[in-house]
Amino acid sequence: MTDQMGISPPPTARSEILLEARGISKGFPGVWEHLILEHIDFDVRAGEVHTLLGENGAGKTVIANILSGYYGKTDGEILVKGQPVTLESPRDGLAHGIAMVHQELMLVPAFTVAENVMVGLNAPGLSFRKQAVEQQLDDLVAHYGLQVDPRVRVEDLSAGEQQRVEILKVLFHQPEVLLLDEPTSLLTPQEADQLFKVLRAMTDEGKGIVFISHKMHEVFAVSDRVTVLKLGKARGTMPISQTNEDDLTRKTFGETVPDYMERPAVEFTENAIEVDRLIPKGLEKKAPASGLSFALHKGEILGLAGVAGNGQSELIASITGLSGVSSGTVTILGEEMTNRTPRAFIEKGVAHIPERRREMGIIEQMFVAENVALKDYRKTPFSRHTILNREEITRHAEEIVSRFNALVPDLWETECRILSGGNIQRLILGRETWREPPVIIASHPTEGLDAKAIRHTWELFLALRAKGSAILLISEDLDEVMSLSDRIGVIFEGGIVGVVEGENANREQLGHWMAGGKISAAA
Repeated sequence: MTDQMGISPPPTARSEILLEARGISKGFPGVWEHLILEHIDFDVRAGEVHTLLGENGAGKTVIANILSGYYGKTDGEILVKGQPVTLESPRDGLAHGIAMVHQELMLVPAFTVAENVMVGLNAPGLSFRKQAVEQQLDDLVAHYGLQVDPRVRVEDLSAGEQQRVEILKVLFHQPEVLLLDEPTSLLTPQEADQLFKVLRAMTDEGKGIVFISHKMHEVFAVSDRVTVLKLGKARGTMPISQTNEDDLTRKTFGETVPDYMERPAVEFTENAIEVDRLIPKGLEKKAPASGLSFALHKGEILGLAGVAGNGQSELIASITGLSGVSSGTVTILGEEMTNRTPRAFIEKGVAHIPERRREMGIIEQMFVAENVALKDYRKTPFSRHTILNREEITRHAEEIVSRFNALVPDLWETECRILSGGNIQRLILGRETWREPPVIIASHPTEGLDAKAIRHTWELFLALRAKGSAILLISEDLDEVMSLSDRIGVIFEGGIVGVVEGENANREQLGHWMAGGKISAAA
């Protein structure tokens, strides 16, 4: 393989089966009557990318976790190159040449890239020489083109760069089978294209890839075969050459995501958010001296697009109270809120749908009902004189779960940590929007959701907009930004680079600004 890798055609002959699941079933403690997986047959062969498709909660991540040793199975058999194996831990998976890249980042922020890799090595007292690990990572970076400096601390990397670190972590072990769960969720389109070249290069080397994605264009760009899962059952496997995007979308989701959502003109003129010459903490060296300025009207959706790492996270933290402001001001509903606490922003009516749902959106060890009431448990009718009203919390949680079609085995026995990322996102959306808040900060709100849930979320946002809610939509998904936004701004290196009316948005122009176009007047 050369460093200038091209995408080669898929293998034409049946290849050796590297990893196989036969009759795999899975239930979780306390919810055995609800099987997450029911008698799944699945395999991945040498030299192919085999994609798993399905709605949220269909079982895609669960089967990947079982095949890599993270979860135990309830029933069935796992075979590696035709031989039955027992996988009791991820280390067992690695020993059999199986590695998984998870959708949620699993990194130690204070460690360097190389140190994060060393944490997973089977060596007493970290006896591997750090310099040797760094050199091996340098070789992998050069070989695959996943540009990351092994000597940099993870906390100093963008979300997209951290995703590349997760991929490098498993490539370090030279697996024969690589399972990737939504691996492009934090990558730019260019980074995703490079990843596809990496995957095809790996299949050229005889490796097998299991690819999980909700993005149809990605599936058709990289897959050799595709298996559809629905409600924990396999609904068929087919070569990618024998299907098309419309057919596969209907089989997987039942309907497609709309290209555009019609909406009336903005009727409100009052500002809900005013940001003036803002430089959030952490952006002092990156942001322009003039800082970042914009206004968001009541009853308006302002889309903010940009490549990860250009100040979106710092901006969100400063307008939700999660982090301080170096200079400038933040005004919410006419009241200056600069450097106020998160509780103050919540009490002011600011709802926050965070980018990192497991880290910031929920408490994984708490039950579903508790997480749904996380921001409201102090208020009537959920408590009185500090005494929780369990009956009312249950009723409210049932309503949220039903309204957002979340697949939840039990409100008071299911910990949120076992839910799929998409179902967690549904619970967060329900919790943050049920009160029809005046201000909503939504960061990647539909990430990991299936087509039906995306449609529901878009319709929800437009309904809230019509009632006067101001929505700041932060996303790298230009389709979503262009479909929903009344105005679109692009953020680059801590500043606004161009603003355009949503109905006049041009994908090419937005892409130019995302790469660092000339700064225009503030929104």
